[in-house]
Amino acid sequence: MAQLSSRDYERMLDLVVAVLENDDPDALWHLVAGHLHETLGCDTVLFAGVDLAERAGQAEGWAPERIGPAVEDLIARRIRQQHPLIPYLRAGERQPVTMSQLCERWRHSRWRSEALRDFGTTHQLGLPMPGRANVLRTVSLGRKGEFTEEELAFAARIQPLLGSVDSHVRELRRLREAAGRGPGGADAGGHGLTPREFTVLGLLAEGHTADVIGRRLTISRHTVNRHLEKIYRKLGTNNRVSTVSLARRTGLVV
Repeated sequence: MAQLSSRDYERMLDLVVAVLENDDPDALWHLVAGHLHETLGCDTVLFAGVDLAERAGQAEGWAPERIGPAVEDLIARRIRQQHPLIPYLRAGERQPVTMSQLCERWRHSRWRSEALRDFGTTHQLGLPMPGRANVLRTVSLGRKGEFTEEELAFAARIQPLLGSVDSHVRELRRLREAAGRGPGGADAGGHGLTPREFTVLGLLAEGHTADVIGRRLTISRHTVNRHLEKIYRKLGTNNRVSTVSLARRTGLVV
């Protein structure tokens, strides 16, 4: 296996710090996707789960943000087409693998043709993730050009870290649900704010701008402003100062 550079280890540490500084479980997979997108020079990064019983899939995170509207349809299409990664995951394989390794005719396959058409990518790398009963999960990375030996070594080294992030996300969700702010809404005194809106509100209360909030959550400034508009509407406010003031008075933020 190729040797990793000191810069590779710095990138791993950067990811660990970024994950530990973010307490929003709904944003963490997007944050990790953004990190991999930059570190490995990928055009697309997708965290996906496939339910074998339901023959359905779900996206847990992706980068860049612009591919978001296409990911659910993409996963459903790959399930119907029996993408080479699916039987690999079903067999319980754990090693990161390129699609060129799995499929001798990858260069002439419909999966490659569609990826090139939709995203401009020619090669894919799959990192199996911890799954559940009848659920296969993976990180799929796409780019122009094959992945190098050093990049494959980096993927293998970072894979256990991604498994730890997965456990971290589940624990954050458990704590949030225990606090009455689980999926589907906030607690009775939360004015109907969603978990993501609570996170944006908290960062707003810390004095961060929309640009900084966007970078922290790996979302665009436009998306941050959409969250802010919803927060203002739910709290009955119309600017940042009054919103933060009300949030502090009512105990939504400290």
